[in-house]
Amino acid sequence: MSTSYQIPDLAPEAIHREEEVIRRSRFIVSLAHTPDPDTAKAFIDRIRREFPDATHNCWAYAAGAPGQTSQVGYSDDGEPHGTAGRPMLTMLLHGGVGELSAVVTRYFGGVKLGTGGLVRAYQGMVRLGLETLPTREHMIASRLEVILDYPHITLFRRLLQDYRASVIEENFGVDATYRLLLPSQNIEALEKALMELTEGAVLISRLDQEDTETA
Repeated sequence: MSTSYQIPDLAPEAIHREEEVIRRSRFIVSLAHTPDPDTAKAFIDRIRREFPDATHNCWAYAAGAPGQTSQVGYSDDGEPHGTAGRPMLTMLLHGGVGELSAVVTRYFGGVKLGTGGLVRAYQGMVRLGLETLPTREHMIASRLEVILDYPHITLFRRLLQDYRASVIEENFGVDATYRLLLPSQNIEALEKALMELTEGAVLISRLDQEDTETA
């Protein structure tokens, strides 16, 4: 699995919303950043309370990385089986954005859409929301400790931007010691570059990982 992916660029309580009328039925899609199932369920309940008089509040969530199915859920909320929740989830899983929940609210307008029409309507509403959803990068970053001789410092620091590494701590004693934060997938390449730069005269220690987000 990739160590970085896109997530909604929304505040914790913010909702991204689009609306469309399809054959007299009013459809409203509400999207939110939900990094875990509990957050997703709370968001779904919030939308149900906001639109208690709606004909349906169908929903789906995928709380992990894009395409990851270990933390998902969906509901047709009274629509014919398989016409709403599952198609919405499919769209979420293949939309390229992780940690996302969608609720599509429908106010029935008197014209039946048929099963195929319902699938297209619910998937289309999620697609519409995704098209305008602001996103940011979610990165699994690793910490690295690097100890090297002073003559290598200038070239070492120039290397860092090539690997999206940032210095979070530095200490100058007998040798120069740096603690770095960088995308996990870049570690091996940076280690190789440092070995070549210093001709092996460097100590590199992998520390831990953390979740970070960038604009």
